[in-house]
Amino acid sequence: MRVTISRKAHFNAAHRLHRKDWTFEKNNAVFGKCNNPNFHGHNYGLTVSVTGKIDPETGFVLDVKVLADIILEEVEIPFDHKNLNLDVPEFQDLNPTAENIAVVIWNKIRKRIQSDFDLEVVLNETDRNFVTYKGE
Repeated sequence: MRVTISRKAHFNAAHRLHRKDWTFEKNNAVFGKCNNPNFHGHNYGLTVSVTGKIDPETGFVLDVKVLADIILEEVEIPFDHKNLNLDVPEFQDLNPTAENIAVVIWNKIRKRIQSDFDLEVVLNETDRNFVTYKGE
């Protein structure tokens, strides 16, 4: 029997969608107002879900407190109130689109979750726009 547990979190961050190898005009044509040279921000919502077998001793798939601590350490502390382009090393050469942010978060959390568990990350950039990543 496999069960999914989920934990919600949030962080506020600024970013700019921009490719250094493109002209300003091409960046503007593709990314529009999200290419603002002065950046813009979002109140991101995050849902992290872990699916696995229930441990017969504890009754847990994974202790939600453990998952909460992983999210705090891997996402909230390094991303909250940061400029993703300037302050977060993973985005120095990676465009911080919602898709790329979700993959980066998944990779950071994946390292901390045992390999026989499935992991899913849902990142809400706005109330209407969100990305889901489950790994490759």
